[in-house]
Amino acid sequence: MLTLIQIELYKIFKKWRTYIGFMAIGTLVPVIHIAMYFSGSHTLNSMTENLQSSFFLVGNLLNAYFVSYFIMMSLVVHIPFLITLVAGDLLAGEASAGTYRMLITRPISRNQIVTSKFLAGIIYTSLLIIWLAFTSLVLGTIILGTGELLVANNQGIIVFAKDDILWRFLFAYAYATLSMSVVASLAFLFSALVENAIGPIISTMAVIIVFLILSAIPVEFIQSIKPFLFTSYLLDWMLMFKNPIDSIEILKSVSILFTHVIVFYFIALFIFKRKDILT
Repeated sequence: MLTLIQIELYKIFKKWRTYIGFMAIGTLVPVIHIAMYFSGSHTLNSMTENLQSSFFLVGNLLNAYFVSYFIMMSLVVHIPFLITLVAGDLLAGEASAGTYRMLITRPISRNQIVTSKFLAGIIYTSLLIIWLAFTSLVLGTIILGTGELLVANNQGIIVFAKDDILWRFLFAYAYATLSMSVVASLAFLFSALVENAIGPIISTMAVIIVFLILSAIPVEFIQSIKPFLFTSYLLDWMLMFKNPIDSIEILKSVSILFTHVIVFYFIALFIFKRKDILT
């Protein structure tokens, strides 16, 4: 299985579209850091306007942590699109290239084919989030330095001490990897249904956008189904930046997202095993 995963990773990174996500993040994140360096004080002042009337704020609040937190908000729409470019092509790409029969004639089972491709997609997703973390925190530290982290949430405005931040980001990025794995799994499922990679990309993004729109509609019936939409948990990495941390709520979100990953995988496996490829 390890060899199969290595082969699938080689096939993934052999395609130019694989590097679109890395190039996009590698370009946009430094630009955001530089832009915040020159004009981010306006954003910070608007957040602390009420505090400044009662407190005298000192220290470097406009730092790599603050901007990295801001950048992670893009996980809902922008990062999923970059992930679907690859995950949506894992099975559909074989169909469009006409290599399905070649795969089936090899001495490996359909289970192994699907599992190796699925795990390769999850690894790609993890690498993309790691790259996001590196460019956000490491490059951000070089450009803006570090300091306390100011966060505005439903608890109000919280200022975390400098030595109480990094571990929160590590867990937040780990959670983000899981949440984006759901997106990759959904794109993988759609990839098993069609023979063109465009379909899974459009379908996955359509599902995410529709779910986000439904979540924002203030209608009682729609709000009652919100807990069943996986998009309701994509941004729960922000739970890592509450004080105190609600471990039960985090475990609930993790279990729901992990369940989605498993369910999407088994549905894709079921579809692929029943696919008539020899005709």
